[in-house]
Amino acid sequence: MSSVCVVIPTYNEADNLASLVVRIFDLNIDGLRLIIVDDSSPDGTGELARSLSLEYENEIKVISRPSKEGLGTAYKEGFEFALSTDCNFVIQMDADLSHRPEYIPEMLELLKKYDVVVGSRYVDGGITDQGWSRSRSILSGVGNFGIKLVAGINVNDATSGFKAFRISSLNVIPWENIRCKGFGFQAEVAFHCQRLKQSVHEMPIIFDDRLIGQSKMSMGIVVEAMFRMILLRIFGSSGFQK
Repeated sequence: MSSVCVVIPTYNEADNLASLVVRIFDLNIDGLRLIIVDDSSPDGTGELARSLSLEYENEIKVISRPSKEGLGTAYKEGFEFALSTDCNFVIQMDADLSHRPEYIPEMLELLKKYDVVVGSRYVDGGITDQGWSRSRSILSGVGNFGIKLVAGINVNDATSGFKAFRISSLNVIPWENIRCKGFGFQAEVAFHCQRLKQSVHEMPIIFDDRLIGQSKMSMGIVVEAMFRMILLRIFGSSGFQK
């Protein structure tokens, strides 16, 4: 029985993935399974993920996609697989080591009380890595504030990609209405959790800067998210229907 599924989207994370996998399995969580969704990374991330799956006796499910299709669609595909299993809880996290796996046991403990737990940089006790450049800090802070404002989201860290869900909570989110392919996906999920009146708890975390590789956050991603949030506010939970 797989009681906890951890969904990890990857694109060019070969330098970080093995370390992340070791840290997660070192937590010794019963019934743990990883779901890695790779967008045909040219650096060999997919091949590494498959070799790790063999090493960990298939406790890692690797979903290989034919091209780079975006973070949001990767999460949706990973969640779809998790929902097809017998797991009770689902964790989503980045592959770049910015999210410390050591927080996962605390998140699971909090899920005994809440539907959703958000690893938050923007509550008391939450910290963003001091190594961030000024421009990246401004982009993240202003982008998060703007998305919160236009969407009317109560969660302080609306763009957090480190979340834990009860499977019942994940199952009722209308995935067909979530359109953002980039980081705006996180805000859309937060919007729907709030609309569905799910109990959401923000747990303070230290958000580490990636040690290797380049951040994929950009102004274009922030603009996409804000535009989508405006449509959700105007047209309701389904947003703008094409």
